[in-house]
Amino acid sequence: MGTSTIIDIITSAVVAGLLLLIALRLNAQANESTTVYNGSVILQQNIVTLVAWIEHDFRQIGYCRDWTQIRRTSDAFRKADSSDIMFWTDVDNNGIKDSIRWYIGPVTDNIVNQTPNPRDRLIYRVVNNGTPKGWNLGVTQFRLRYYRYNRTQLLTPVTNPDEIYEVEISISCESPFRFTEQWRT
Repeated sequence: MGTSTIIDIITSAVVAGLLLLIALRLNAQANESTTVYNGSVILQQNIVTLVAWIEHDFRQIGYCRDWTQIRRTSDAFRKADSSDIMFWTDVDNNGIKDSIRWYIGPVTDNIVNQTPNPRDRLIYRVVNNGTPKGWNLGVTQFRLRYYRYNRTQLLTPVTNPDEIYEVEISISCESPFRFTEQWRT
């Protein structure tokens, strides 16, 4: 009877150890899933915020309360490059035309950012040649394409803004922090 009791105790200890390992693994997996989910939500919120700012500004290209300030839409474009655009608009709807510039910074800005992701960059918005305001929202790519009225693409930088009929904006974002050894896009 003594041997049977010792075997029962050892078996119980092994089963309890396995159950404990299973519980710890489930806890670790739940924590990892929560972290990945929260990181994805933050990244999605960053993208939505950025797109709202860009849409607000781009929707107003060439608009001025005093229409004599910007007579034609083609007069609104000051610079049209593949990752840098500058245009006239009326930011605060006071009848005075303002200049807005959107561009993406170099990868070397990441040293200033101090984010672990080597590919993310600051995206900048400048109003009236003021101080550039840069946001670290995980942007890895900010690409602009310009099209004529017949949907043929213009070469950048665009030298004749009269030909711009449509602007296509392409933005890629990644999380500044790693989740499960991958960058979430």
